[in-house]
Amino acid sequence: MSKHDDEVRLRHMLEHAREAVAFVVGKDRSDLEASRILSLALVRLIEIVGEAANRVSKQGKNSFRKFPGHSSSV
Repeated sequence: MSKHDDEVRLRHMLEHAREAVAFVVGKDRSDLEASRILSLALVRLIEIVGEAANRVSKQGKNSFRKFPGHSSSV
């Protein structure tokens, strides 16, 4: 896997995470419970972020160890 592939995946993760945050701005838990569409959209965006994260190479993950919240068990 190339550095370029990792960069693309990281960019996708950021884009989809930002989109998920934008969906919930000004909303609370009751809005999420009342809207099946919102709930499904958020679940899908989180799945996309997780799938992309799983595809980042081990080398790519190691290069980001300095970020807070990064687990040392890669």
